[in-house]
Amino acid sequence: MECKEFDIVIIGGGNAALCAAISAKEQDSSLRVALLESSPRKWRGGNSQHTRNLRSMHDEPTDVLTSSYSEDEFFDDVFKVTKGQTNEKYARFVISKTPQIVEWAKKNGVRFQPSMRGTLHLGRTNAFFLGGGKSLVNAYYFTAEKLGVEIFYECEAVEIIPKENQVQEVIALDKVRNENFRFQAKSFVIASGGFESNLQMLEEAWGECARNFIIRGTKFNQGKMLQALKDIDAKIIGDPTQGHMVAIDARTPKYDGGIASRVDCVSLGIVVNSAGERFYDEGEDFWPKRYAIWGRLVAQQEGQIAYSITDAKVQSAYMPSLFPPIVANSIAELADKINSDKNLQMSIDEARLTKTINEYNSKVVEGKFDHTIQDECHTQGLEVEKTHWALKIDTPPFYCYPLRPGVTFTYMGVKVNMDAQVHRADDSLFENLFAAGEIMAGNILTQGYVAGFGMSIGSVFGRLSGANAAKVAIAKMPPKPLAKQAK
Repeated sequence: MECKEFDIVIIGGGNAALCAAISAKEQDSSLRVALLESSPRKWRGGNSQHTRNLRSMHDEPTDVLTSSYSEDEFFDDVFKVTKGQTNEKYARFVISKTPQIVEWAKKNGVRFQPSMRGTLHLGRTNAFFLGGGKSLVNAYYFTAEKLGVEIFYECEAVEIIPKENQVQEVIALDKVRNENFRFQAKSFVIASGGFESNLQMLEEAWGECARNFIIRGTKFNQGKMLQALKDIDAKIIGDPTQGHMVAIDARTPKYDGGIASRVDCVSLGIVVNSAGERFYDEGEDFWPKRYAIWGRLVAQQEGQIAYSITDAKVQSAYMPSLFPPIVANSIAELADKINSDKNLQMSIDEARLTKTINEYNSKVVEGKFDHTIQDECHTQGLEVEKTHWALKIDTPPFYCYPLRPGVTFTYMGVKVNMDAQVHRADDSLFENLFAAGEIMAGNILTQGYVAGFGMSIGSVFGRLSGANAAKVAIAKMPPKPLAKQAK
């Protein structure tokens, strides 16, 4: 088996891996750094290619963020979505570093667009990449290549070879040549994503209902390194059923639907299951703080499908999905169109849907509707109330987006310390093994999600892991010979 030798080997090809590669080179430009990307070049970047922004604190307006967003408010948002189940020390560490990340990204070729306005309410909290995640990925690859990072495409790491408390080498499959290679290095960074694309692993965690899940991102996050870490007795943390799962358009392809597949009108109407019944408060909070709970909610419904229904009054208040809505001039016609769509493989109870909407309309307490604030429009007297943005659904045409659970990334991963070093099962540390991105996000995220935080975690721990891997590699290098003094 051919052996390739480097100072640092980075496994993964998305945001966290690229941040690690660039950061390592910043420590010492002479370091030989390899990056192993399991996808072909055109699909490089993992889930990062589908992102749009990263969440960042700031004490005053910036060129890309409005007003201010303090560390405490940022942490409170994380605390709420995780229901208090987060490591405050780690979370605040990431949050405090986000302003530096935005500036570092700019320095390394990433461009940001002016702050966003509208129903997403993110102009104050999230910095948006100009050109989206694909542009960010391309900018980082350009910088990494310019710095001399050697990139191996279609090269999938499959096994980690340890020696005592260190990693000696990684075995990787060259998919083009169908041949294994040994990659030896002084230090290693694993930034290979979660296991969300591995349908077998999803089904082992969730049961048969996982067959109806759609994977929002790359098909290359197969969890191979997670299994390899288990095999070398790394400390695995997190619930395999927890992750970033949102409600997306049910007509989305199985993989790589990306951000465009998300349905953003949920808070402006009602959501019913195939029995025609509502099952959760659509207006609980602003969409970016609650959108990530809806994937799990839909996953709990029969057939893992639900339907977001609005009317003509709110059509201009949200961004459309990847697919056009199902449109009808009556609720009966809407149900008939849903039931005639063979691609959905589920039907809706028309009589119950009509009854649900009539009951809902009768309990709406009318007020001044304003989707930019938590307004006073609500229901009163329903088993499942709607807290804000409750308008009667009574103005045709009526619109429906069918929903399924869309998995973005999983939270089960490996434990790391504050230097991004990987823990062993006995809580000792691997001296030369680091982790960043989705594969260690479970150190902070246990459940729930707040928009853009995954990119924040990946960026901060990506830079950190690369810098610390470089320090280990430099320490292992033989001393340079002293220059001879002239006589």
